[in-house]
Amino acid sequence: MNDKNCELLLEYVNGILCNSCTKDLDTAALDEPCRELGDGLNRLRAAFDRLTCRSEEALKIQRHAEMIESYNELLVEMLSKRNEWLIVVDQDTKDVLYCNKEKRGAAMDKNFCDTCRHKLSFKSDLLNWEATEQYSVREISSGDGDENDTYYRITSFPIAWKEHQSLVHVIVDITDEKRTAHNLTSKAYHDPGTGIRNRLFFKEYMESVLNERREATLCYLDLDGLKYVNDKFGHLEGDIYIQNFVEVIRSSFRNGDTFARIGGDEFCLVLTGCIGELMERKMHEILKRFQSERYSDYQCSFSYGIVQITGREKNATLDDILHEADEIMYECKRKNKEKYPELVR
Repeated sequence: MNDKNCELLLEYVNGILCNSCTKDLDTAALDEPCRELGDGLNRLRAAFDRLTCRSEEALKIQRHAEMIESYNELLVEMLSKRNEWLIVVDQDTKDVLYCNKEKRGAAMDKNFCDTCRHKLSFKSDLLNWEATEQYSVREISSGDGDENDTYYRITSFPIAWKEHQSLVHVIVDITDEKRTAHNLTSKAYHDPGTGIRNRLFFKEYMESVLNERREATLCYLDLDGLKYVNDKFGHLEGDIYIQNFVEVIRSSFRNGDTFARIGGDEFCLVLTGCIGELMERKMHEILKRFQSERYSDYQCSFSYGIVQITGREKNATLDDILHEADEIMYECKRKNKEKYPELVR
């Protein structure tokens, strides 16, 4: 073997060891006795390349697993002392792999812990949730929808957890948030002086009635003599007069009927269906009873006008209906004025 062949072979072996070879050794440049050794070195380099590649891939997998583990540990640390629930469920077996409400140091139970069993009535929904999407946010209640229910917001997503394909559910108690929103809505739609619905609610409700072409009967009511009572007996007595009137009307109809205050002494009552004759008879009886009862040192009275909404009116607006009811109401007010000229002015 001449010096040139030795130099080429040694340089190539060094390149293999330093992982700096990018191509095969040119064996044609070697003398015949060295070509077989050159071919062997080429095969060695190819095997070394494959081994190095597999090692790098294994290293990447290991680093990825370590990253996921670090992420899981960080997530656990973040939520372990918070009020939210963090529940990890194995996607295949449906076993609970982690719950931040589990007592520290206790052996992990594949079922729900005592805290979850007692407080989360929707446990089966968590176990049966399918990851058809990457991220899901939904709200659920612990009961039948009454005011004493507890409400939760559930955020769910798939994740790799300790070498398991899993589903994470982050559960937040939003009961206070729901009740605050309900109270704000209630305030927006209720008259603070009487507790009944207000003009905003009435307007939106009537728009839905007209848009959906539903049958309804509207009774427009005007409390007679409120200005007289306020001027003669004071606004406090005027407020009592309004409350007495509201209670008389409210107690005569169902809770589901819509009764709203749309102005200082103006009210509207809306019942489902075209029942104008029945409404007329009932309002006549209520008016007689209200006029006969003495709440204070003044005469009580109200005027009303009834309009039927058949659902077949063309281009009918709420203003049109109220205008029609107002004209009918003034005929009732004229009769009341003949009986009580001092009260109805």
